[in-house]
Amino acid sequence: MSDSLSLRDKYLALISEIVEATLKGKISSVEQVYQMLLKGVSVDTGEVFEMILGEQVSSTQLSVDSEKDELKKAKLTRSLRAMKTIQTQWQRAEEQNKASAVTASAIREIITAESDKQLGVFLRAVDPNQKQPLNIQQIQQLAKSLQQYAQADSNLQQIYDGVNRGIASWQRIQDNLVSWMYERQETMGFGGAPSESGPWATWAKHVKSEIPQALFKTLAAEKSAIEFAEQQRALKLSDWVELAIVLQYIQRGLVHWFDQQPYNVKAGSKLSISTFLTFAVIWSLLANGFQSISKMYTDGCWQIMIQILRTFSQRQYFPLYGGIFASFSGNYLRDALNYLDEPLRNAEGTQEKARILTLLGYSQRAMGQNQRAKGFHTEALEIARSAGDRTCEIANLNHLSRSCVEEKDYSEAINYSQRALIFSRQAGDKVGEENALVNLGYSEVMNLQQEDAEADSYEMPINYLQQGLKLSEQLGDIQGKALCLSSLGIAYQVIGELQLAVTNLEAGFQAAQVAGDLYSQGLNLSHLAATNYSLANFERAVYTASLGMYLLNQIASREWHKAASLLVRLESQLGENSFQQALTQSRPRIIAVIGVDGYDYLPQLLEDYKREL
Repeated sequence: MSDSLSLRDKYLALISEIVEATLKGKISSVEQVYQMLLKGVSVDTGEVFEMILGEQVSSTQLSVDSEKDELKKAKLTRSLRAMKTIQTQWQRAEEQNKASAVTASAIREIITAESDKQLGVFLRAVDPNQKQPLNIQQIQQLAKSLQQYAQADSNLQQIYDGVNRGIASWQRIQDNLVSWMYERQETMGFGGAPSESGPWATWAKHVKSEIPQALFKTLAAEKSAIEFAEQQRALKLSDWVELAIVLQYIQRGLVHWFDQQPYNVKAGSKLSISTFLTFAVIWSLLANGFQSISKMYTDGCWQIMIQILRTFSQRQYFPLYGGIFASFSGNYLRDALNYLDEPLRNAEGTQEKARILTLLGYSQRAMGQNQRAKGFHTEALEIARSAGDRTCEIANLNHLSRSCVEEKDYSEAINYSQRALIFSRQAGDKVGEENALVNLGYSEVMNLQQEDAEADSYEMPINYLQQGLKLSEQLGDIQGKALCLSSLGIAYQVIGELQLAVTNLEAGFQAAQVAGDLYSQGLNLSHLAATNYSLANFERAVYTASLGMYLLNQIASREWHKAASLLVRLESQLGENSFQQALTQSRPRIIAVIGVDGYDYLPQLLEDYKREL
């Protein structure tokens, strides 16, 4: 009790001292108050100080309200104003104290960890998902504190050097972070043809350090990040840390900038999504490249990738229904998603994990890995249900419905979509309801096709699809609209209404372009090609099949084989000269979507398919 009383007396005296000094003019700035609080209040007793300060403010307020003497009332009012200043500065001091406590704890953990574990502990300390995340100055202070315990060329010294170099590299890039967006008007993503005005090339010009510059040049040229990492046999820990710091601050800086552009049609959430995914993919590629060099570097890459995805999963615009390929292009990304599941195998069952697994499941289905996709969605469903994330639960029911259609298990697909529809209406989840309507209609269409049902049996399923389309338009959900139109087009294709199929599939392709979803674009084009072929519109079939084949191949989806198969059939049926003439006539339209390099790659892609036969 005596300790408690002495602490109370100490803090009452501190408050009184600051108030009296303020009234006498000895304190002339809030900074002085802040410094007195930092010195006078210990980190572990901050709650006691806050309680005592609150009591003093309340009692002084009562005195002000009841005092009749004007002179006394004026003095009490000045005292009250001084106490409220103390409250404001205490909030600031408390944040600093918490950061200091986090830093002190991190220092203890890092210096007592085994040498090969120190990097992982450091990365955990600077994780932006921490309850008390460290800012850039605090990270510098952490690194400086570590140096005090470091021996020459030890891991601690290397971390210190890497942090300082990384922050210096970031500061050189910072002023030119988005300058590339104003230099190339044709595309705002991270891919496209190698260009001196693209983001990676722009940042390479401004960073002076060898390793970050080499990586940026590699990515600018659309070369493999895996091969880049494999070549870094002499990479020091300080180089790795520098790269980690500069890449993370570029990613966070871009997301912050894009998030501030809600009305910019070229930026906004679409490019925030692309940024999160692009940098997560780059870290997964680097992790694979470093496997033959250092387990510590590989583990560090996975750790940062998961930190990025965890941050992303908490954003309102996290794409539970796709969007993973928004602004993705270029060969250096094509195999990346194969690796994204690795670090999740031992992660804790959290809400964030459920959302990340949902994203991975969608991407795996897009690449033709349906069994793996079902595994992701099933696990995500269980975690979301346990975490009470109803929106995520409904999303995974919808995804499982789509996966069951891929396996021609239509009764189970209908079951999943019906559950999603019931739950979404109960929860008021309109996006979930829209997707459930589409999946229910689509599943029933495919089931009826299998049963060779009469044309009028399709009326109800098509009605579900039309309801979903109407809801997507009301919600302004471009991604959902693309799925609705695509599913309607396929339904009309099934029942032989080929002109209606073409109309819906073309509209679906346009919606998918706006959404930036290459998978949806490719599927629409592939189905359009088949429909045009049935209509004997062979030139249009060549155009849509070629474009669909290329886009699906770019994201490593096995679906590209269907479009390639149709092109081989067309080439055989039309003859090589007429086929090439049809392709040449479509050249301007194809180039408008995939560029000259994409068009020139089409013959090679077709030859690759023929060799696989």
